[in-house]
Amino acid sequence: MAGSYKIFLGMAAGVGKTYRMLQEGHAEAVAGRDVVIGYLEPHDRPETSEQARGLEVVPRREVAIRGRATVSEMDLGAVIERAPELALIDELAHTNPPGLEHEKRYQDIASVLAAGIDVFSTVNVQHLESLNDQVAELTGVRVRETVPDNVLAEADEVVLIDLTPEALIARLREGRIYPTRNIDAALNNFFKIENLAALREVSLRQVAEEVESKRLVFAETEPVGTRDAERVAGDAAKAVGERLLALVRPQASSQRLVRRAWRSAQRLGTDLDLLWVKPPGATIDGECERQVTALRRLASVLGATFLIEEHDDVVAGAARVARERGSTYIMVGESPRPRGLARLREPLPQRLMRATPPGVDVRIVANRGVKDEEEKR
Repeated sequence: MAGSYKIFLGMAAGVGKTYRMLQEGHAEAVAGRDVVIGYLEPHDRPETSEQARGLEVVPRREVAIRGRATVSEMDLGAVIERAPELALIDELAHTNPPGLEHEKRYQDIASVLAAGIDVFSTVNVQHLESLNDQVAELTGVRVRETVPDNVLAEADEVVLIDLTPEALIARLREGRIYPTRNIDAALNNFFKIENLAALREVSLRQVAEEVESKRLVFAETEPVGTRDAERVAGDAAKAVGERLLALVRPQASSQRLVRRAWRSAQRLGTDLDLLWVKPPGATIDGECERQVTALRRLASVLGATFLIEEHDDVVAGAARVARERGSTYIMVGESPRPRGLARLREPLPQRLMRATPPGVDVRIVANRGVKDEEEKR
């Protein structure tokens, strides 16, 4: 049987995720459980290192990078061979160096869970893949290490480590998060109070959505009198289910649309299809191939379905797929401002609404990046 999974979620570095994980690890050990630290990243914070004292640590392994420098990484095989009841594994969004069993630490954790070992881990909200664009817009910082949102969704418990922006900045000024030489740079960049306030709101909303999602799943599986009543309730939910279709193109801006569409699909409790209506005979090579590959990869990370429909009319192709897939929502990105005779043509959203069956909603996702650039001109 797979182990249980608890994730400590924070809005930013320094809120106390790792410290709280270690506190609860100690509490489990005091209660008689076999607890080890599979991986810990104290970031040179004395309080965190002190909190780890007394817990067994599984030795790390040294991994060579490009045949020269070495880094210390979690020894996945050693953790599984040690077979504790509970493993504390920090920084689940971490990317492993080439040559290890998995590319990402969250995949290592999946192997530990599959071995029947319970896991406590930590992550900041900005590492969730679907929030990548939103966090970049809020903070001006593009997070490179991301994890699929379903990692959070599949956890048995998510604990939000909440802290006011003012309290976090006070910790930063006291040197409890970064070395003194890095404090001013942090205050002038990621740790601006407006950034932290926005990230805190995102964290609270994310956990609220996770709790609501788990509550709905629980409600559907909760006994309601008879097995027949449960079956009927489940069938009814499927009969009125929603399905979301996002129209994409092989260009980088479509990735933002995909992330926004995925979050909408999660709120609706439905699946997401991504559709590129490809002109007949168009070749997929060069930059087009790179962008299609990126969209396929993003779809795989988020758990969406990527479709290519060959058609010389975007609207007709999208309408056919929408009917086939039973789509109830279609999301499109903003189109560039038409010029010349193109201004006389009916906009894409209106054409989609006329071509699709009644009851299909069409929504436009604003391209904030483009608007920001226009405002600077």
